[in-house]
Amino acid sequence: MRRWLDRSRIVLALLGPLSAIALILPATAQTEREKAALDALFDQLRVAPDPATAQAITDQIWIYWTTPADPVLAARMQDVLALRMNADFPAVIALLDEIVAEYPDYAEAWNQRATIYFLLRDFEHSMADIERVLELEPRHFGALAGRAVMYKEQGKDDLALKDILAGLAIHPFLAERAMFPELLEDAIKI
Repeated sequence: MRRWLDRSRIVLALLGPLSAIALILPATAQTEREKAALDALFDQLRVAPDPATAQAITDQIWIYWTTPADPVLAARMQDVLALRMNADFPAVIALLDEIVAEYPDYAEAWNQRATIYFLLRDFEHSMADIERVLELEPRHFGALAGRAVMYKEQGKDDLALKDILAGLAIHPFLAERAMFPELLEDAIKI
């Protein structure tokens, strides 16, 4: 322990006082500018006139969500996405466990872990992570749609419908809408 403290003091002395403060303060996943850009994108998404426009806006939102301002966190999220592409789910979960412990206010880490749990059919853990996602980012249409799908699979149709409607209020062209024939019928009547 003493050796670690001595090394820490040396590192802090080399980095200077401002860097020492940066090491103490928690890193943020988004800057104020990024939050403002996301707000504008969500405003555009809500009134998107067609699926292609909505998809283009959605792609931009996902870039913000998966590419945080903190360079260390951004690099780790790139590792998460690469491991996910390779379907190395145990490694993804292990890395996401670390990220949510170190960056508990970063919604997309919770969402990515919820997605992996969903893919593993571990709905209990997925639902718990989705709760945290929605606490941090209530507009997370992916989390709402994912939870709607899980509720639907569990036969909890009222809860599923509630979540998909909340998701559609944010993103009017969610693909998961197709799982709800009553919504498709309403769309045809309009």
